[in-house]
Amino acid sequence: MATVTTNDEEYDRVKAVKQFDESKLGVKGLLDSGITTIPRFFIHPPEVLAQLKPAPVTRPDLIPTIDLSGVDSPNRSLIVDQIRRASSSFGFFQIINHGVPLGVLDRTMASIKGFHEQPTEIKARYYRRGIGNGVSFISNVDLYNSKAASWRDTLQVRLGPKIADYDQIPEICRDEVIEWDQEIKRVGEVLTELMCEGLGVGSGRLKEMTCLEGKVMVGHYYPKCPQPDLTVGLAYHTDPGVLTVVQQDHVGGLQVKYDGEWVDVKPVPGALVINVGDLLQIISNEEYKSAEHRVLANPFDEPRVSIAVFFNPGNRDDLYGPLPELISSEKPAIYRQFTLTDFMTRFFKKELGDKSLTNYYKL
Repeated sequence: MATVTTNDEEYDRVKAVKQFDESKLGVKGLLDSGITTIPRFFIHPPEVLAQLKPAPVTRPDLIPTIDLSGVDSPNRSLIVDQIRRASSSFGFFQIINHGVPLGVLDRTMASIKGFHEQPTEIKARYYRRGIGNGVSFISNVDLYNSKAASWRDTLQVRLGPKIADYDQIPEICRDEVIEWDQEIKRVGEVLTELMCEGLGVGSGRLKEMTCLEGKVMVGHYYPKCPQPDLTVGLAYHTDPGVLTVVQQDHVGGLQVKYDGEWVDVKPVPGALVINVGDLLQIISNEEYKSAEHRVLANPFDEPRVSIAVFFNPGNRDDLYGPLPELISSEKPAIYRQFTLTDFMTRFFKKELGDKSLTNYYKL
């Protein structure tokens, strides 16, 4: 493992982070500047770095891949059962034959990659910490809260309840993002119906709770890291929302924690990766589990690109908690009720790896 020598008395972390943020370069810009070592604030503590070593036995086929082609046939009950088992054990699964054309997958991925590979001065127009106008380019959403930064840049676009203004979405990916939104909305509806059926509640229950209306798309770009053994691409965390739909490219690096070990989510051509969020864990009264996941720093010359859409309720001031249909004397409610506004405010005040969010709302 690489070693780092620095003088604590001379190093001003807050100043270094602020300079990086205000430069609007992102990590791609740092790499393009010719650096061969990463800035100190990207270096993660020893206890995190120790967990980056490969497991003695890799289990790349552990995360289920579920074929949705029979979703409107008598095989639907089998698909429901596969999704229910994956959501309750792993919190992660991949889907194939989901109906999103391969051309759309490829075009969307190429457009997000194209955005990140534009000159810095073009991307800098979108660089901002908030997503007030619906679009932002950023490096590390938790840059000022985390113990260490991660080696990635991100384009964020609000898709719902109201999509960002057409003119605000970068031209290089504008039409592709709008097309992606339509496709993923349909996938989200199919998935939530299947997941509701797996819980034994009405298939439209999550949709009635506006769980598909609040949507944010993030296009992550992980360029080559000069010292991949000293940092990560995305720190371990669980997603706060209801459901996340991810398209990852062929480079790999996404891992899920299962049974105390980090397991690779092996890229499957044409597949979408699905993961349960904290809110769905709470709504399902822990029938479904949100899983910790992370992305390793990219050691390859070729960048890694992924696109995630986070589904959240549209009504931020409604009360959310375990569904009444899932509560009984044998299985009492595990969580109290809360508003989404309170829930998301707490999420963004902590660093990604802090697991206190679901625990905070436990009864």
